[in-house]
Amino acid sequence: MNFTKSITDKRVNFEFNKDFILLFSKKIKESDAVFLNNTLKELHPSDSADIIENLSSENRSKLIELEGFSLAPEIFIELNESIQTEIFILLSIESIVNILKLLESDNALKILENLDDEKKTTVLNKLPPKDRFLLQEGLSYPEDSAARIMQREFTVIPSDWSVGQTIDYLRENKDLPDEFLEIFIVDSDFKPIGTVLSSRILRSSRSSKMISIMNEMQVLIPVAMDKEEVGHIFENYNLVSAGVIDKNNKLVGMITGDDVFTVLKEEVEEDVLRLAGVGDEEITDSILKKTKRRFNWLLLNLFTALLATWVISKFGASIEEMVALAFLMPIVASMGGNAGMQTLAVTIRAIATKELSSGNLTKIVTKEFFIGILNGIIFAIITGLIVQIWFNEINLTILISVSMILNMMVAGLFGILVPVSLNKFNIDPAIASSVFVTTITDVIGFLSFLGIGTYFFYG
Repeated sequence: MNFTKSITDKRVNFEFNKDFILLFSKKIKESDAVFLNNTLKELHPSDSADIIENLSSENRSKLIELEGFSLAPEIFIELNESIQTEIFILLSIESIVNILKLLESDNALKILENLDDEKKTTVLNKLPPKDRFLLQEGLSYPEDSAARIMQREFTVIPSDWSVGQTIDYLRENKDLPDEFLEIFIVDSDFKPIGTVLSSRILRSSRSSKMISIMNEMQVLIPVAMDKEEVGHIFENYNLVSAGVIDKNNKLVGMITGDDVFTVLKEEVEEDVLRLAGVGDEEITDSILKKTKRRFNWLLLNLFTALLATWVISKFGASIEEMVALAFLMPIVASMGGNAGMQTLAVTIRAIATKELSSGNLTKIVTKEFFIGILNGIIFAIITGLIVQIWFNEINLTILISVSMILNMMVAGLFGILVPVSLNKFNIDPAIASSVFVTTITDVIGFLSFLGIGTYFFYG
């Protein structure tokens, strides 16, 4: 495969507006392939992808099918998955094969895994045997494993070679990656023992042995390791790249920092969307697709809201006797819900970054418990003063103050216990935590406010 990674001669930070999109769309209708090709070639692939994503579906289809237009592989990989899937339908098998041939193996794998099984098999069969083997091997590993983001193209040198032999090899070998910073040193069993920066090779004498100038290998990534865990390793050890080894400890690939950055960015975006119950949603998705993805979450929230309403209905007589209770109870529930979501967000982040462990769990839970109490006391005083001035009713002031403390305390406690518990059962806490925490704080908020009020003051 011929692989290209950096685009240094392109205009970056290109800003386009509605008028430019209209012009670009006009050129599509005029079938001006020369203008379209030249425009996209002048820009950084990311900016070119933005232009294509901002086209209407109709114009995007016309562009892809336009005779003389060529979609560069480096632009294609910058498109979001939704648009890639849309374009796959329009591209011929030969076009997809040609795109894959020109991409690095990790990027080719990302594209290939989004094809349906029938088209995937057809595309693989049309690839050269070497490329087909590498991609099939990559697809055999779990979707979230290190194997899915590693490059099969790397530079490796035997440990007994000299610097002179290495330089000659690098100059004469045409199958090496176009760009590389580190060279892996392996023993006779192809097991990595160290790395050497290309700059150090150039500064060393030709007679020096590679093993004498290498840095001993400190971090190696198992091929089946979860890619999120790979991201944590890169972050902890400030890695630029790392070798990937199979079950026999042989070098099979490498992972670079830019790939890890993409993984971490995707994980953050995924967690944020899941907290809101949106899922893996793209801005370019259709109205029906977005509606379908959000339906289940909203339906679950409806049932939890009905549960809170049922709790309120049990205290109808108290509310009728003291209408002020109806005015004030949303305050208690809302403050508890917000406090719970704050703790939940911090906890999910701590779980994701491996900062929360069994060793410090008790300490963190205790801390959140006392934070809840302290916040509860502070806001109980503030809310109590407002209610006393507003209604001039000491019983109501005491009631909302006590309820505020109880609910804020519960919010802090369950804001950490819920995601930790879900994580122990291998359930993604980013998906399910918020609805549980919100339900708990709503129910406890209404129950404490109306229950205490009914029992002590207005029963």
